[in-house]
Amino acid sequence: MTSTDLHLPRGATANAQYAVDIDPKRAGWTHSSLRVVELAPNGTHTFTTGDSEWIVLPLEGGCTVQIEHSEFQLLGRESVFASVSDFAYAPRDTRVQIASGAGGRFALAGAKCERRLPARYGPAPEVPVEERGSGSCARRVRNFASADSFDCDRLIAVEVITPGGNWSSYPPHKHDEHRPGEESELEEIYYFEIDGPNGLGYQRVFPSRVGGSDVLAEIRSGDAVLVPDGWHGPSIAQPGHDMYYLNVMAGPGETREWRICFHPDHVESTGGYR
Repeated sequence: MTSTDLHLPRGATANAQYAVDIDPKRAGWTHSSLRVVELAPNGTHTFTTGDSEWIVLPLEGGCTVQIEHSEFQLLGRESVFASVSDFAYAPRDTRVQIASGAGGRFALAGAKCERRLPARYGPAPEVPVEERGSGSCARRVRNFASADSFDCDRLIAVEVITPGGNWSSYPPHKHDEHRPGEESELEEIYYFEIDGPNGLGYQRVFPSRVGGSDVLAEIRSGDAVLVPDGWHGPSIAQPGHDMYYLNVMAGPGETREWRICFHPDHVESTGGYR
C-alpha cells in the first residue's frame, strides 16, 4: 500500500451513516473493521453485525444498546481523555440498535469471526489500566478488550493515552508473521484524537519486508492509520496536547493472542516496553 492508502485523514471514509467507516474491503485485508457513528440528541442507529463481532464503545456521551433480547445502558464518558468507558459486545449474525438521548459519538470496533459468543456488558471499573513505559515514553493503556481481559473470538481492542510531548508505540514493533510463541499475525487500525484546539501528532510505519508498508503521517483528531504489516511506532504527541488512539486488531491465527516483535535496532537502548 502507498502512504495515501495507509493514512486516512478525518472524513476520508465518511458516508451518510458513519464519520469513519473502515471495513476489510476498504483496508485491503480480511478481518479488522472500525466505524464511528455520531448521533444527535434522541438519535438512533441500527446495524446488522453480519459475519463480524463488534464492540460498541462510547467516545463521547452515553447510550442504550439493544442486542436481540438484551439491553445495555452505557454510561459512557465526557470525552476519551476523561476516563475509561463501559462498553457492549455484540456477536455476529444479529441486529444492534444504539440510541442516545443526549447524543454522542460511538466507536464500533469489529472483526470477522467464526464463533458466535453471547452479547455482554463490559463495566468500566473492570477495565484493566496499564501504565506502560517510563519517562518521555510513558503512556496509559486501557485494556478493555485485550486478548487476556475480555473474551472475543478474533477481536482485540485497546485505548492508549499518550501525554503531550511523549512517544508511545515505542520501541517500534511488528505483528505481521505467524511465529508460534513469538509473534502473531494481526491487522491493526489506529484511530486518533488529539486534546485541545490545533493539536497534532505523528505516526510512523516502516517496512519489515521489501515493498512493505511505509508512512510518516501528521495526525489530527478523527484521522486513522492502517497497519497491514511493518514496524510501527513511534506515535508522537505534540507538547501540550495529549494524544488518544484506539487500536483495533484481528488476524487469521487459530488462537487470539497479541504477540509482538520489537525492532532489533531499538531493543538494546529501550529494553522494550519498560
